[in-house]
Amino acid sequence: MKLLSILAIAAAFGAGFALAQDNPFSADAKTSYTGIKNNILKAADKMPEANYSFRTVPEVRTYGEIIGHIADTQLLLCGMAKGEQKSGTAGKMTSKADLIAALRASFEYCDAIYNSMTDTTGAAKVKMFGRDMTKLGVLNFNTMHDNEMYGTAVAYLRIKGIVPPSSEGRP
Repeated sequence: MKLLSILAIAAAFGAGFALAQDNPFSADAKTSYTGIKNNILKAADKMPEANYSFRTVPEVRTYGEIIGHIADTQLLLCGMAKGEQKSGTAGKMTSKADLIAALRASFEYCDAIYNSMTDTTGAAKVKMFGRDMTKLGVLNFNTMHDNEMYGTAVAYLRIKGIVPPSSEGRP
């Protein structure tokens, strides 16, 4: 029985490794996305509810608006890669609980798209803001946008004396 379980686990691992070998571009896109996803979710959790209304200067988004913007933009971009028109309502939310729920939902939606993408399907062209782009190009743009927004969120966390998730465990 144990041998059968070990063989099943080894087969599953081997299949995942083979898939990454056969689809190096989509595997890389998913790896980059997963890394920033984890940091954004942790950053959203780390900021206290009271600071979700914090903004560094009057002209910029609040911390909560940044989280909402990430959620809404992800739905838009991942929807483009899937061939759907998606939009979100997180930009209008203010409570930490609602914003984190919207953020998690946007990641769940995007997860399915990143997980199903192959190099072949990712090479197909879709429209992004009026121009032709590959599906993988759209997903990579999503990851770049997530990184940009995370960088902004990091500044807010640091101003409030909170160590960002990407810096945890460092001296």
